[in-house]
Amino acid sequence: MPTQIDTLVLGPLETNCYVLSCDRRCWVVDVGIDPAPLLRFLGEQSLTPQRILLTHGHGDHIAGVTELKEAFPDALLSCPADDAFMLSDPVANLSAPFGFPLTAPAPDELIEAGQVLSMEDETWKVLDTSGHTPGGVSFYCEQQKAVITGDSLFAGSVGRTDIPGANLDKLIGNIRTQLLALPDDTRILPGHGTPSTIGQERRSNPFLI
Repeated sequence: MPTQIDTLVLGPLETNCYVLSCDRRCWVVDVGIDPAPLLRFLGEQSLTPQRILLTHGHGDHIAGVTELKEAFPDALLSCPADDAFMLSDPVANLSAPFGFPLTAPAPDELIEAGQVLSMEDETWKVLDTSGHTPGGVSFYCEQQKAVITGDSLFAGSVGRTDIPGANLDKLIGNIRTQLLALPDDTRILPGHGTPSTIGQERRSNPFLI
């Protein structure tokens, strides 16, 4: 049975939260501010999260993790290793500078680029797309022809690099080697905004042409 991918837009910063589900089990990717719609969706669909995946450690992508872990304490919180420090540091995760200091629980699992995570018959490869943050990653599934890019690559744009811990050259380099190496028909599921495809961004993204 193929994994179903549902998108919920959470909070005032409109963070895309992705629910990857198969047979009442699921993974949740990035939990933004105000996770109430996510918790309601999981209840309506009778879904139990096995894993909470983070693409990176910024506040608008971790704000709802505490509530989700309280509701599902057995869900494994999986965080990019080089962003793990951000979960306990409101300054580093940029929530304090925006006036809403927050933290998230310590990760249960640190993930690294090159790892492969399996859900039923599908595999999701962890790609190094750091540059927006020190340890940012994307999750690519060949079977789904989809890549969840967090805040590294958007439709027509790339992640901000005018913030602490960011590096434009590193981000663009990783996008070129890790993301643009994927097939053109690969769907991009970004951390904010609308989906795109690798081919579309290769042809028209002003940061990449």
